[in-house]
Amino acid sequence: MRRGRYKKVIGSGLAFSHAALERFPFVMRWDAARHPLPRRPVRAPARPRSVVLGNEAPPWLATGPAELAFDFCGHVQRLCCDIVARCPELHHIDASKLLFCMTQARTGRVHGLQARVTPLRFRNGGLRRRRHGIPYQVQRYIVDGQEMLYLVTFCLPRFLDQEFDGKFVTLFHELYHISPEFDGDLRRHSGRCQMHSHSKRTYDKHMAHLAREYLSGGADSSLHAFLRLNFAQLAHRHGRVEAVVVPRPKLLPIVVPETLTAAASE
Repeated sequence: MRRGRYKKVIGSGLAFSHAALERFPFVMRWDAARHPLPRRPVRAPARPRSVVLGNEAPPWLATGPAELAFDFCGHVQRLCCDIVARCPELHHIDASKLLFCMTQARTGRVHGLQARVTPLRFRNGGLRRRRHGIPYQVQRYIVDGQEMLYLVTFCLPRFLDQEFDGKFVTLFHELYHISPEFDGDLRRHSGRCQMHSHSKRTYDKHMAHLAREYLSGGADSSLHAFLRLNFAQLAHRHGRVEAVVVPRPKLLPIVVPETLTAAASE
């Protein structure tokens, strides 16, 4: 669980060429008809965890047609839509402006990155900021005509191999990072620890409380049934698990290459 970071396209002493500007556009667009979001199968870890219950998923936990690949991002989005509608502290979130995606876990370790939220705006919702005298803009992501304000990325299959309670706490943890103004920035707490307040333990306890309130408040169990299964069980039932994969947003300079060359040489 951590805050996402941008990738800078310009490095120290390197000029930003016209070719780089073409490779990294200021606006990334996808649409279902002509250029759909790329989806990839989730690979099993090199050292998979032992599965206590076996790979057969309980038949009463519905996860969609077994003959189709399991759409992880579609299921998470539907669940998060219900969460933000039922949880008063998350009512400010418009889930249609969240882009859910995955990053592939490189090892079978249980611990490590589970998920992250990456804002697509700077502080107070700004689209641009200046660093070392150079103005930068974060890439903008537009899906089916709707501009995204946040990327919510899950590390798979690691996230799916958590216990059920851990998965729910992770979901609330990432959603709570989103600014109350829902302006593309992150929620900022007072003091030195802006992301998790003064105590990460207190922060995590609050997320667990919100998750319990949601589950005990009449939540539709069919929306979170998939979280009661691990990766091996979902893959066994559906043949494979698929998720959206998009590039990390990049910080792009918005000045002419000649200016960048001069700045890099200073």
